[in-house]
Amino acid sequence: MLGLGVMMLGLWAITWYFSTKAGATMLGQTTPALKADDVVNPLNTVWVLLAAFLVFFMQAGFMMLEAGFGRTREVSNIMLECIADTCLCGLLFWAFGFAFMFGSGNGWIGHTFFFLNNAPATYGSTGVAFLAFFLFQFAFADTCSTITSGAMVGRTAFGGDLLYSTAVSGFIYPIIGHWVWGPDGWLATMDTPFRDFAGSTVVHTIGGMIALAGAIALGPRIGRKFKRDGGGMPPGHDMVLASLGGVILWFGWYGFNPGSTLSAMDFGGIGRVAANTTLAACAGGLGAMLFVYPRSHKWDTGISINGFLAGLVAITCPCYWVSPFGAICIGAIASVVMVLAVDFVEWLRVDDPIGAVAVHGACGIFGTISLGLFATGQYGLPGATGADTSITVDGLFYGGGAKQLGVQILGSAVVTVATLAIALIVMFAVKSLGVLRISEEVEIAGIDIHEHGAPAFHPEFAYMGHSAIPSGSASSSVKLPSNDAPSVGVGD
Repeated sequence: MLGLGVMMLGLWAITWYFSTKAGATMLGQTTPALKADDVVNPLNTVWVLLAAFLVFFMQAGFMMLEAGFGRTREVSNIMLECIADTCLCGLLFWAFGFAFMFGSGNGWIGHTFFFLNNAPATYGSTGVAFLAFFLFQFAFADTCSTITSGAMVGRTAFGGDLLYSTAVSGFIYPIIGHWVWGPDGWLATMDTPFRDFAGSTVVHTIGGMIALAGAIALGPRIGRKFKRDGGGMPPGHDMVLASLGGVILWFGWYGFNPGSTLSAMDFGGIGRVAANTTLAACAGGLGAMLFVYPRSHKWDTGISINGFLAGLVAITCPCYWVSPFGAICIGAIASVVMVLAVDFVEWLRVDDPIGAVAVHGACGIFGTISLGLFATGQYGLPGATGADTSITVDGLFYGGGAKQLGVQILGSAVVTVATLAIALIVMFAVKSLGVLRISEEVEIAGIDIHEHGAPAFHPEFAYMGHSAIPSGSASSSVKLPSNDAPSVGVGD
C-alpha cells in the first residue's frame, strides 16, 4: 500500500511539474520547452504500469477465494496451480500469445511481435511504452487462465493443469481475444464495432466457458450430490480466506477497468470508470444477498461474495459508456443472473466449486449485452491525449436503437460458442491422455499430500492419523470433525 501511495504521489508530481513554467523551461533558456507529446508517453506509461500491478495482484485474490471455497485437502494444489499458471502464462505470452492477440495480421489472428521482436517504442497510438502495454495485457491473460482453474479444483491432476493451461494462455485466449482487441480483429472492425472496454467477453466469458468445459470433462468430485438428487454444494472450508480474496479482487479491479483507458490524460474517463465499477459491485453484493435470503432465511456470505464479483464482471464491458445509475442497474441484475446461473449449473449436475461459470461466464455474457442497453451516448473513446468524443456509443434505453445491442449479442454469442467448442476439444483431448483427473484413491486421500508432499495447513496434524497417534491409544479412536461433508445448496 505504501508503494502504491508513492507511485500515485509521483504521478501527481509529474503532472503538476510539467504544468508549471519551471517544468516547461526546465533549467532555463538552454532547454527548449516541452511539448504535449513529450509528457503524454511517460504519464500514460506510468498509469498503465500502475494498473498492471493492480491487475497482477488479483492473483492473490483468486488464490484466497479458491482456497476459501475449496476444501482443506486441496489448498496447496490451488496455490501451486495459480503460481505455475502465472509463470507459464508469462513465458507463453512473451513467445507467441501476445503476437497472436495484439500483432498485426488479419481479422482472425496476429502474426507480428513473436518473442517481442521488432517492437516499436510505443504500442500503436496509445502513447504507452511497448513493454508496459505487454505487461498490462499479460496480467489480463493470467486472469483468464486462473478463472478456468476455479471450476476444476479438487480433482485436476497437476500435469493435466499444465497441459490445458498451455492451450488457454498460448492459443485459446489470445487468438479469440484478437477478434475483439486485435488491431484488425474482425469483430472490432465491423461497420458498428463490437465493444468490450475491459474484458467482460475477452477475459471473463472466455475464462468462464473454458471453466465449464473443464468441469464437464472432469465430472463431479467424489461424493458430490447435486440439489436435484437431494444434496447440494459442499461448504467452503474458510470464509475468512474467501472474503479476503473477494475484496482483494475488488481492489485489483481498479486496475482492470480504469487502467483499460490506457491513458492518464483521460482523467474524466478514469474517474467515471472507477465510480461505475464501485457502484456495480455494491449493487451486486447486496442484490445477491437479498435475492437469496427468502429461500433460506439466512444471510449467505459465499453468495454475497460472488454477488459483488458478478457486478464487477458485468460492469467490465460497459464501464466507460454508462452512467452511475446504469452501473447500479447492471450490478443488481448481474447478481440475480449469477444466482440463477448457479442454480442452472447445479441442475446440469456440473460441479463448479467456486461458481466460476456463473460469475464469469454468465455475468460476462450479460455485461457484454448490457452495453447495448445502458450506453448513454455521451462518451466517446479514450485516447492518448484525452477522450475522443467524435465517436459515441448509444444503447437502446437511451434512444440509440437496437443496432449496438444486436452487435453485442452477435459478438458475445460467437465468442461464447467458439470458446466452449474449442475448450471441450482441448479438455477431452487431455482427458484421453489419462492426465486430466487424479485417481479415486488420491482424491479421497487428498490431492495435497499425494501431488505436493504436504497439506497447506498444520502438517503435524495432517499426519497424526498415520504416525503421530499410537495405535490402540484412546486418541486413535477419536474422529475429528470434517469440513468435507456435503451441505445444502444455495438458498436451501
